[in-house]
Amino acid sequence: MTFNDNARSSGSRVSKRGRNTGLAVGGGGVGLIVILLVSSFLGVDLSGLVGGDALGGGGAASQDSPLEGCETGADANAVVECRLDFTAQSLDDFWAQELGSGYALPEFVLFEQSVSTACGSATSAVGPFYCPGDSTVYLDVSFYDELRSRFGAEGGPLAQMYVVGHEWGHHIQNITGVMDRVKRGDSGPTSDSVRLELQADCLAGAWVGGASSVPDANGQTLLEPVTRAQVQDALNAASVIGDDRIQSSAGGEVDPHTWTHGSSEQRQRWFEAGYEGGTGACDTFAAQTL
Repeated sequence: MTFNDNARSSGSRVSKRGRNTGLAVGGGGVGLIVILLVSSFLGVDLSGLVGGDALGGGGAASQDSPLEGCETGADANAVVECRLDFTAQSLDDFWAQELGSGYALPEFVLFEQSVSTACGSATSAVGPFYCPGDSTVYLDVSFYDELRSRFGAEGGPLAQMYVVGHEWGHHIQNITGVMDRVKRGDSGPTSDSVRLELQADCLAGAWVGGASSVPDANGQTLLEPVTRAQVQDALNAASVIGDDRIQSSAGGEVDPHTWTHGSSEQRQRWFEAGYEGGTGACDTFAAQTL
């Protein structure tokens, strides 16, 4: 997706957090190891894995600072941090239209290497994640390099934006009560964990399908209409982080009973379902077939 060059920012939605040095890990590091094993990258919900103190809150205090220099759509098209900022603004516009007064803005924090959250402390190794405890999306932009180098993604702009849209999907699940009604922490191809992740993929697809027609507070649209080639970038990203693809590329056996995010095919299909059918097509918990 491409932002309209002349679109203006309505105010930065992204904070940058300085490196949290001296990361303390409680329990002999077991909590962090658990996160690294189950995260599988992209769409991690830490609240089901650790409590606020499980990884410790130690280390130097971090300082948030607003993202600067991201004033226009042209900035967003040229600089990845600005692209993420404008993506957040577009997501706000879309979800405010979908949910009305029921929409509450999440925070969005860019960090480097490690970060402390209401869900515990984490490193960049867990990939982007959403913490329900503080209603915040966390992302280290170095993840995008790894998405290409380690997972073989094409990594176009919409692939980057899809990552954010997926995490926003978890925020929507949180504020609408979906997270409270499901059994998290289980696994398997039809588990609630997989349904939760596939629904977040679908909600990201719904945003992609509708965002270019949603005006902001100034009556302008931030995004130009999406092209099929751009959609393919997002589908490619969804494919490379499927549970089966990750297990296979790691040299292990593909075991559906351990899946927590869904297969490559499932993730692509549910993204497409949202893109084609909007948010009404995203009830993965009612679906007989995933």
